[in-house]
Amino acid sequence: MELDARGLVVRAVPRAIPNGPRDVVDLLARAVATRHAHTALVGRHRCFTFGEVAAEVTAAISSLESLGIERGDRVAASLPNQPELVIAFIAAMHIGAIWVGINTALAPPEKRHMLVDCDARLLITSPDIAVSVADVATAVRTIDPTGSVGSWVACTHTARGAPPRAQRPLIDPHAPAAIAYTSGTTGFPKGAVHSQHNMLWPGADARDNDPGPPDERHGVLLPLTLLNLMVLGPLFAWQTGATCVCVDRTDPLGVRDWIRDEGITRMTFAPTMVHDLLHHAEVSVADLVTLRRPECGGSSTPRALRERFRERFGVPLLTGYGLTEAPTAVARERADNATPGCSGPAFAPIELVIVDENDSELAPGETGEICVRSQRSGPWADVYTPFLGYWNQPEATAHALRSDMLHTGDLGILDRDGRLFVHDRMTDVIIRGGANVYPAEVERVLLEHPAVAACSVLSIADERLGERVAAVIQRGTDVDIDVATLAAYCRERLARYKVPDHWAFVDSFRRTPMGKIAKPPLRSLFSAPGPTGTRSQSSPEDR
Repeated sequence: MELDARGLVVRAVPRAIPNGPRDVVDLLARAVATRHAHTALVGRHRCFTFGEVAAEVTAAISSLESLGIERGDRVAASLPNQPELVIAFIAAMHIGAIWVGINTALAPPEKRHMLVDCDARLLITSPDIAVSVADVATAVRTIDPTGSVGSWVACTHTARGAPPRAQRPLIDPHAPAAIAYTSGTTGFPKGAVHSQHNMLWPGADARDNDPGPPDERHGVLLPLTLLNLMVLGPLFAWQTGATCVCVDRTDPLGVRDWIRDEGITRMTFAPTMVHDLLHHAEVSVADLVTLRRPECGGSSTPRALRERFRERFGVPLLTGYGLTEAPTAVARERADNATPGCSGPAFAPIELVIVDENDSELAPGETGEICVRSQRSGPWADVYTPFLGYWNQPEATAHALRSDMLHTGDLGILDRDGRLFVHDRMTDVIIRGGANVYPAEVERVLLEHPAVAACSVLSIADERLGERVAAVIQRGTDVDIDVATLAAYCRERLARYKVPDHWAFVDSFRRTPMGKIAKPPLRSLFSAPGPTGTRSQSSPEDR
């Protein structure tokens, strides 16, 4: 494997995406040519047609160039979901700069780490965030939530009157184009680097193999600063000239209002958001009547939650499997072939492989590491490429991309129909007395209990067994449940060695921007007295 000076893989140029687009510049140009007056981008305060997006992008390009941004420079942004964030991203792609999205929910030290790690040349953000990272940000331009005030707004306004620059060199669609930082629930997050080419295949695949209706209105609820959401939001929607709606509220009433008022037809949720919609008395079936394609990601989605959603709102809640390094989803459940625990088959450009510890392929039904590689036959053969590697981390790159595959670090199986069933992270497997326990399996059982609103299962060190199983439970609203009842419930549905030995209760969980529960902080519940609202107990048999 050949790596460059940044620790990124040097690979042969893949085949072009069938029927294009070549790069993000081409994507926007096609949409402008075919749907110039169609609404492309919607925010709380402003909306834009494709023609207007193109004009705004031109001004943003001139702004970046006036600030000295050149090809390969890192342009960071930390803003809520608003059209100006998308426009700045598209402008950076036109120049050949490298985009770095930084989630607004991160703490200032986390933001500062990312800015320093990628050596950002520019940060576009809100005034309050600008103050919190002033010690490491070399150049900052600000913008308010309305998109009308701030130094970035002034810069783009001035740029509108500037004469057009000479024609820019053609963009290399396989060069580094964006850095997506991993969630960082343990240690420092790594920067997964992507090209424009592999940010465009998910939308092109959906266009050809799972097209939406011509009136699609694609809502983006999760943070657009996450590269996966930029890929699955505007880059996905614009492949068919569909509208992308930047949703800026995640509370159930705010989500309800966006779906109802904007007629959103497609949206990806985190499971907690689905739970909140289902349990809020002021969310009615009529409010969500336009939502034809709800999908769920970010963590495991309980079967009971999916069943309740379909019973109440009349449409299936589809799930899938993906990761930052892919980028985005690589498998998706089909509405006509839903199975509990199944993440569905691979997308057309993808081949999923299950391997053992020696990277040898395993037969259907055997558990091993989930790996991803390009489809080797058909119209999508040799089109897909995973990420280019981790920014300035050559050893991590070589490990993740060994054997010409993306190694996910997740365990699962493929059935004989090629459908994926994800078990757990390799690093999360609990080895209790020599027996493997997959936390995701125990969590799925617990989440079927009506009194459990959310849960997390993890390992606790044990002198005799090596590790024991521990569960942290968030109760449902106005529901009480005790350890004895939950332990008995688990014993009816799980082998004895899988039943948690230790239990704790919390009022809520700390979550990553994608909705995943951050597990490392939970271990303190079992090693010290819990904070207010928690209590730790052992199973009745261990007392």
